[in-house]
This record gives sequence, structure tokens and C-alpha cells, in this order.
Amino acid sequence: MDLMDRIKSNARQYKKRIVLPEGTEERTLRAADILTGEKIAEIILLGNPEKVLSEAGKLSLSHIGKTTIIDPLIHPDKNKYVKMMVELRKHKGLTWTDAKKLIEDPLYLATLMIKAGDADGEVAGAINSTGDVLRPAFQFVKTMPGISVVSGAFIMILKDKEFGEDGLMVFADCAVHPDPTESELAEIAVATAGTTRAIAGIEPRIAMLSFSTKGSAKHPMVDKVVNATRLAAEMAPDLQIDGDFQADAAIIEKIGQSKAPGSSIAGRANVLIFPNLECGNIAYKLVQRLAHAEAIGPILQGMAAPINDLSRGCSVSDIVNLVAITANQAAGK
Repeated sequence: MDLMDRIKSNARQYKKRIVLPEGTEERTLRAADILTGEKIAEIILLGNPEKVLSEAGKLSLSHIGKTTIIDPLIHPDKNKYVKMMVELRKHKGLTWTDAKKLIEDPLYLATLMIKAGDADGEVAGAINSTGDVLRPAFQFVKTMPGISVVSGAFIMILKDKEFGEDGLMVFADCAVHPDPTESELAEIAVATAGTTRAIAGIEPRIAMLSFSTKGSAKHPMVDKVVNATRLAAEMAPDLQIDGDFQADAAIIEKIGQSKAPGSSIAGRANVLIFPNLECGNIAYKLVQRLAHAEAIGPILQGMAAPINDLSRGCSVSDIVNLVAITANQAAGK
């Protein structure tokens, strides 16, 4: 069973409620039909029920009737969510009138459903920008306790099984935060450990990457990685984490033993934490293209509840996979 099959199998057991705000969009509807038919998650579609069912009929989809369909304009819990919004944002001047308008936006409604415990996670972005998807999430769901930054991890599946965990590795941050501070970098490492356990299903061995191995170079950029490693270990004493490492010392055992003798991570890392987004984004794309690796993600991490953002060029299978991942994240919480 490959990784995605295992993720879907786990999701079937968890039976998590995943809300899809773009409920009338064709790819979303096709994905919802597959997800419901294969019982990967309990799907909540947001949109006018007549339009949702009409579109599903045109597409000859047979399982949409088994989903929960909620009209953002008219539904029994509307005032409950409005009240919650006002209570959470009254210090920002949010009024009842403004909240009533906002809750009719499916992206806001999805977020408030999660905040109220009426859904376990959200997947959106097929027709909405990342900023529009994440704005209500930052306002109402916020980040996990002890975590102040959202980041993006990629699960990398390599053809060469010598690396990581039988060819399985996790890279972060490759998608969100351009230049984390040392404390934010530590938080990214801790959040990525959670993603690695919940999604990849392996115990993380985390290498904090730099252009230095164990002080071989002196520079403030190296100091940031060294300090972030110490802070991450203090935040989560159970973590297997070490750094600073050059990439080869992190993943090739012979080089790791030579450059960092005595380290339990050197040469054995299955999680790579990059010092900034520039490095992370370049690295995952190079590995994906040059090594013909499969890159699953980005998986957003650090939020208090799993809310994941799609590319607007996503396929139906991309949506299905991300919903399954989101269900696993929800179970991991």
C-alpha cells in the first residue's frame, strides 16, 4: 500500500467532517462525489442546495445527495455563528451587521463551523486565492497553542530508497513564511514533527539545515539555525532533532558520521527544516524535478484546526488527496 492509499485508509476510519466552501465548483463537486462514495470523509458542501444538486445532476454524480449541503444565506445556525464572530472580534470593532454579511461568505462560514466544532477541517482554493482562504482562518481559528506561525510542508516520495525513511522525507517550510526568526523556525520544526507523525506515519528525525555543519562556518545565519534547534528541543523534549547541518551531512550516513560524529540524526534525517522559504522552495522543486520525486503538498501546519489551501489549477484527484490529508491532520489534533 503506497502512502496516499494509507492516508485514505486511515481517513476512512477517522470519519472526519470536512467542509468544502466552493460547493458549486465542478472539480469540487466531482471530488465530493468520490470522497463520499469511497467514504474517505463526511463531506459538507457550502452553496445553494438547488444549485449544488442541479450541477451534480448535470455531471451525473450519484453520491452528492449523501453529503450535507448548507446554504450560506439561509441556515438555522446563522445567528449562532454571527454571535460567535462578534464575541471573538468585538475588540477589532466587528459589529453584528458586519458579521451578518461576512457569515454569508462561504469561506467565513466554513471557518466558523470549525471554530464551533461543527466541522473538523476545511479544504478550499480551487477558485479562491490563498489570501482569501487564510484570512478568516487567521482571524477566527488562529494558530495552535505555542505556535505563532503557519508554514507549509511537503511530503517527498523519492525513487531512491536510501534516503529518509525508505525514500520518504518531509521538507518545510517550502510554501508560506519567507524569513522566519529563530523562534519561528523552532515552531516550524515542532509543527513539522506533528505533520510527519500524522500524515507520513513515521517518527521524525529532524535536521535543521544550514551552510554549516556543527559550527564549521561562523555567521548570524548559522547562529539562527543553532538557536532554533535549541529552542525546538526545549519546546518538545521528545523530538529527535539536531543541527546545524549541511544537506549532505543530514542525509548521507558516511558524510554525516564524518562531519558530525556522535549525532543520532546526521546521515539519518527524514525531516529537513530549511532556514528560510527561498531555500525550502528551491530545494523541493529541484528534488521533485531532478530526482523525479513525488511531492505531496503543501500541507499547511500550525493552525489550531486543519485548513488547507488548493492551487487554482488543482485537479479532482488533488482535492480528494488533500481532503484525505486534512482528515488525517484532524485526527492528529
